Amino acid sequence: MAVVLPHLDIELEMLAAGAPVVIGIDEVGRGAIAGPVAVGVAAVASSCAPLPDGVRDSKLLSEKRREILEPVVRDWAVATAVGYAEAHEIDELGIMMCLGLAGKRALASLHAQGVDVRRGTLLLDGNHDYLSGSLSRPLNIVTRIKADRDCGSVAAASVIAKVARDRVMIARHAEHPDYGWAGNKGYGSAAHLEAIGAGGPTSHHRRTWLHATA
Repeated sequence: MAVVLPHLDIELEMLAAGAPVVIGIDEVGRGAIAGPVAVGVAAVASSCAPLPDGVRDSKLLSEKRREILEPVVRDWAVATAVGYAEAHEIDELGIMMCLGLAGKRALASLHAQGVDVRRGTLLLDGNHDYLSGSLSRPLNIVTRIKADRDCGSVAAASVIAKVARDRVMIARHAEHPDYGWAGNKGYGSAAHLEAIGAGGPTSHHRRTWLHATA
């Protein structure tokens, strides 16, 4: 089976159609039982160089390779950012609303960096627009299935988001080493679930999710 490599064909079409910037968007941590959900954004313009070699959907890269590519992607893009929604927000609001909240926070960071988010085209991985419901005004959002695989800006956003969230969980591992977050990054491994059974959940656990898996 041929390997599909991400490219910038879609982004270049959007830029040629008049968008001053295309913002690739992807989320990580949606299925974890501890830690935040993170949404990464990577803005590209017609002035950007070709997509750096090796950039892929973060799920297809090793942790070491993602760490190598992360600064490369940051240097390549016009701007990047990551927004988070924490476990207590997920418990209160639900995961879909928190995806939108994290995305809104990431876009606010891009805006603060001078990116023209309002006039740009937002390229969102998947077939569901989880972002619009959290925005105070409508933006030009295009959803695309497997955009993290096919579209360079979205693959770049996935790398940015995954590395950033992993670093959050590694830092929190030092506070709560029994749960193994440096390795499982908050996902429900057998050892992680066993640690919850022995010591109970922390403030970083999504308690509604633990009830659902009990």
